[in-house]
Amino acid sequence: MARDGQERRTERSRPGGSAAALSEAYDTALLDLDGVVYFAGGAAIPYAVEALGAARDGGMRLAYVTNNALRTPDAVAAHLTDLGVPTEPGDVVTSAQAVARLVAEDVPEGSRVLVVGGEGLRVALRERGLVPVESADDEPVAVVQGYGGPDMGWGRFAEAAYAIGRGVPWYASNTDLTIPGARGIGPGNGAAVEVVRIATGGRVEPKVAGKPRPPMHRETVLRTGAERPLVVGDRLDTDIEGAFHGGVDSLLVLTGVTDAARLLSAVPEHRPTYVAADLRGLLVGQPEVVADGDGSFRCGRWRASVSGDALVLDGTGEAGESEALDGLRALCGAAWTWAGAGACGLDAGKALARLGL
Repeated sequence: MARDGQERRTERSRPGGSAAALSEAYDTALLDLDGVVYFAGGAAIPYAVEALGAARDGGMRLAYVTNNALRTPDAVAAHLTDLGVPTEPGDVVTSAQAVARLVAEDVPEGSRVLVVGGEGLRVALRERGLVPVESADDEPVAVVQGYGGPDMGWGRFAEAAYAIGRGVPWYASNTDLTIPGARGIGPGNGAAVEVVRIATGGRVEPKVAGKPRPPMHRETVLRTGAERPLVVGDRLDTDIEGAFHGGVDSLLVLTGVTDAARLLSAVPEHRPTYVAADLRGLLVGQPEVVADGDGSFRCGRWRASVSGDALVLDGTGEAGESEALDGLRALCGAAWTWAGAGACGLDAGKALARLGL
């Protein structure tokens, strides 16, 4: 069950356990999209549609939280509905909405805002009573930069640089350096922000709204009304870190960018509360990771410890999916405890190979 936020921030030496299914222990799932619900090409990840339907039927609210500021909530909801996950626009929270609220708190209603991004950003600004403009010569009182798709031209970055150079405040929806696509990994809004930063001499920093920054978590809670939220994601540096800073629990699914080795080497703010293979993890509890007095950790039939500069795994477990996850949880306990507040530098190759991970 959810615990006090300060406890969640400090209890990062091993994954948590839950006797109840996570969909029963938490009232709202705050779900990332790419790598969690669907692949970069837009197709649903295996088991995602069925698991989300079961969680929703059991009373859990589902909200979809994305750093991608390009698409509108209507477009995202339509995509999810087409995949078989009935979704309303109000169930979608984007970094465009978070940054629009951030700007609206700093400037008067009706202010002109220079947009360097896509339609999602323009819609979010209008929702806050702001007027999107396209040129630095339109006398904007703020510059907002968000992902505008692969075809956004250099002229848009130039307009941002002109306005910022004149002293106009700068905001960014998010600073993810990369974004997954159907053909591979491409430059994300963070890379575009760096272009503008270089053009302006590196003298100005944007106010950033998206994950893992607090404005995104605030926007999500305000829009969903969640009282016991569970952040569900595949990225340690956005989803899991955002949950850490928001003081809420998190579930890492291994269907996206984070693999087992990266999880073992995570620093405290990147350590999730729970770990699952995919979204079916919402429908079950999580086994306890037990610390033994000799510095080893047990989960299920596995026991993990540190020997020299390597993680060691013992036990009678088999490399089935659930057993492998138990072994990984035990390894997290050994690795995170050994590393303390740093990143684990232990060799985990043999231990993970035994689990098939």
